[in-house]
Amino acid sequence: MARYTGPKTKIARKFGEAIFGDDKSFEKRNYPPGQHGNNRRRGKKSEYAIQLMEKQKAKYTYGILERQFRGLFKKARAAQGITGEVLLQLCESRLDNVVYRMGISPSRSGARQLVSHRHITVNGELVNIPSYQLKAGDVVAVREKSKSLEAIERSLSNSSHVYEWITWNDDTKQGTYVSVPARIQIPENINEQFIVELYSK
Repeated sequence: MARYTGPKTKIARKFGEAIFGDDKSFEKRNYPPGQHGNNRRRGKKSEYAIQLMEKQKAKYTYGILERQFRGLFKKARAAQGITGEVLLQLCESRLDNVVYRMGISPSRSGARQLVSHRHITVNGELVNIPSYQLKAGDVVAVREKSKSLEAIERSLSNSSHVYEWITWNDDTKQGTYVSVPARIQIPENINEQFIVELYSK
């Protein structure tokens, strides 16, 4: 499936935050892109523009294209619970996201690549579908042949994030998706209610 491969710093500047992770270029120029940069006067955004921007931010953050994102929304709307929260929980339950959260890769795009290139197993079976939805109790691990990959070892050594809904064993290079995260446990700065309002029009 196609992915956005353009300049990530430009997108991050559009939203005013480093949505793709640590970005030194963004830190130097954390104002909107364009010829006039932070000197440009910007009018008040319409309600639709704000909702659309929030949806785009979520899609870029998780690396999901429109068709797939809309499918997740339909799934969230049909599920029990608050639609917006369920939508983010579905995004967080994707295999590529959990690989990223476990620290196996420093970015979601890198995590997608590891999954696609068959470096990751779920419950002992190779899974090469980044959008694979994990269930509570699933064990995610680095494939035996891939445990010595320098990129994985470097990422794990630099990883310091700890999430209550994930466990990780550095010796065996495997972790458990313990439970679906509650909204308060999801660190992304996304106003999911705007997305719900946009899709509900």
